[in-house]
Amino acid sequence: MQQSENLPPEQEPTVLDLYKSATKDWNSFSNFLRSLWDARKREELNASLTHQSDEIVIVEEKALEPNRSSAFPWLALFALALALIAQTFVEPPQRQGMLSVIFYLGAFGVAIWSYRNNEWHLPTLPAIRQVQDPLYTRLIPLIIAVVCAGIAFYDFKDGLFTWLNTTLWILSIIFLAVSLWVNYPKIKTEENIVETPKELKFGGVFISVNQNVIKWLVRIITLLIVGLVLFYRLYQVDAVPIEPFSDHAEKILDVYEITEGNRFVFFERNTGREAIQFYWTLLIINIFNTGFSFFSLKLGTVLLGILTLPFVYQLGKEFGNQRVAIFFLFLFGIAAWPNIISRIGLRFPLYPLFVAPTLLYLVRGLRTHNRNDFILAGIFLGLGLHGYSPFRMMPFLVVAAFVLYLLHLKSKENFQQTIWWFLIIVAVSVFVFLPLGRYWMERPDLFGYRALSRLGDIETPLPGPAWQIFLSNLYNGLLMFNWDDGQIWVNSVTNRPALDLITAALFLLGVVLLIVRYIRQRDWRDLLLLVSIPILIMPSVLSLAYPGENPALNRAGGASVVVILVAALALDGFVTSFGSGAKRKFIAYGLTGILLTTSAFSNFDLVFRQFAEPYKQSAWNTSEMGKVISDFRDEYGQTDTVWIVPYPYWVDTRLPGVWAGIPDRDFALFQDRLAESLAYPAPKMFIYWNVDTETERILRELYPNGEVSRYTSSFPGKDFYIFLVEE
Repeated sequence: MQQSENLPPEQEPTVLDLYKSATKDWNSFSNFLRSLWDARKREELNASLTHQSDEIVIVEEKALEPNRSSAFPWLALFALALALIAQTFVEPPQRQGMLSVIFYLGAFGVAIWSYRNNEWHLPTLPAIRQVQDPLYTRLIPLIIAVVCAGIAFYDFKDGLFTWLNTTLWILSIIFLAVSLWVNYPKIKTEENIVETPKELKFGGVFISVNQNVIKWLVRIITLLIVGLVLFYRLYQVDAVPIEPFSDHAEKILDVYEITEGNRFVFFERNTGREAIQFYWTLLIINIFNTGFSFFSLKLGTVLLGILTLPFVYQLGKEFGNQRVAIFFLFLFGIAAWPNIISRIGLRFPLYPLFVAPTLLYLVRGLRTHNRNDFILAGIFLGLGLHGYSPFRMMPFLVVAAFVLYLLHLKSKENFQQTIWWFLIIVAVSVFVFLPLGRYWMERPDLFGYRALSRLGDIETPLPGPAWQIFLSNLYNGLLMFNWDDGQIWVNSVTNRPALDLITAALFLLGVVLLIVRYIRQRDWRDLLLLVSIPILIMPSVLSLAYPGENPALNRAGGASVVVILVAALALDGFVTSFGSGAKRKFIAYGLTGILLTTSAFSNFDLVFRQFAEPYKQSAWNTSEMGKVISDFRDEYGQTDTVWIVPYPYWVDTRLPGVWAGIPDRDFALFQDRLAESLAYPAPKMFIYWNVDTETERILRELYPNGEVSRYTSSFPGKDFYIFLVEE
């Protein structure tokens, strides 16, 4: 390791330096006050500021590039070809598992051979740049943070956001961040370095390429990829998926309740939900004027999925380089898995949304020893706990990351710093989690009910020994990426791999190369990627009481970030195996273009045909019932005398009202209560299922002059009857 020579020149202390020094502790604050009238104290303060600015030492360890063979990478090509063939055998409808295993084993063997021949290496991990942590906090902001948090914690006793407790809560987070934040000196970049043109040899001719041209080309490619990704994420949001189901009725009612003054910290309806989606959806409704609708839910979650992409890009750079970031952005952005769970209109995309930045700042902080990254990691960790309950597994991943890092440490000083950073993440995340933490203390039964119901309790006994179910679930969960993603039709293309053919093959090759590189280099970051996958799918695996719900792509959604990152790392390694010659690069990027294009078409088909069409066949046509209710209102000016007669496994009778713009009414009138409708004046309308002959018989007896008509649905087999009473 060597001290960096890129440190900035000595500068005069800034106002921010003065503030940080004055609020460091009580003695510092007292000295600052005395310096206002004592010239000698002012000189001591200036000297102290200059000394503090020189205290922070930056040490950089250069990343070692692996040796690369100059031979054509036939082994890398062969390994990829075998992996693609292996994955083809498990794509529906073939499903030849044994053949796939044989070809994959061959691919792994050749990939390891290629690695040993210095062909296929994963991209070099970014250099370790260690910044000495001053190991202090500013006492006054810390005290203010604790006081604000304490008052806010008490005021959250009712489980409601108010102007007072919310303001104090936010202030506590801000002051805590200020008390911990360190103003590190900036490191000069390569901006002042004279860049020499890069020469490429093509057909015996040397072509000189200016570095600025390459930079602009990379920017243009990145922007084009962003445009493509936005198309994939926003295309047909109104139609895919086409109809809501019962969970959406619950969510819309929760959002509606906020407008009635019920600003809950935790929404208890339907076994309990964290709050972020509901306030986010209300913001979407107010900005886009989309009303309390299924579309508002979908638009909100799609935008949450898009907000994940900048962190995905940065995470790719943190584990590789800019090319990895571009590959990762492309593969994640067009992937069916994160795209589908973002379109459902439920909280699912909140899991990967907060996994990506938490992992980014955690890993970057441990690599650079920059305390500020741990503050940011704590903020995103705490926010994620307000999002989607499977994110509760993320604190375990944070602990695992620190354990792995500590196991690879050799310095006692670094051990002390590492514990300090861990405490920073814990403290910041606890402050951010504070409102929900208070609710947890008040109602632990409701806060943990949904998770505990999947683990099994007295009401839902386990179908077998817990350890056997767990191991079976873990096995099935780890196979979801390349074999079978489960049977949940509302958020996946069932009984097929969660990844497309290209990404799935690259993922497994990437796993093998990560294992080999870790054995060779013992870098904790490689091991963290491998360990994070089983941890992040654990919310799906731990469905012990209902093993049929595993795998579940929504509950394992956070793993999509790491899984696709591993695939991007493998793809980058494949590209670099071709070397730096112009012809080799042309072949490498040509093959990469074919792979990415194939992946894009495959994922488009997965989302807009293989997912959309079965979903439409399985969903109930509540939008058409909503239109019938709207037409009745347009003609008669009211909907109080409109009812839907429930039938087993038919529609949720709240959803047609959502389509009609009436989100707070359940239109159900059960068969045994139809006579109660006699108390209401005409006109009246009853909607019932086409096989419910008993309801039709009762209505004809109650209203001999009623008119029956059959509504022909655009959904095959989903016709329903309308019984109209006009007098």
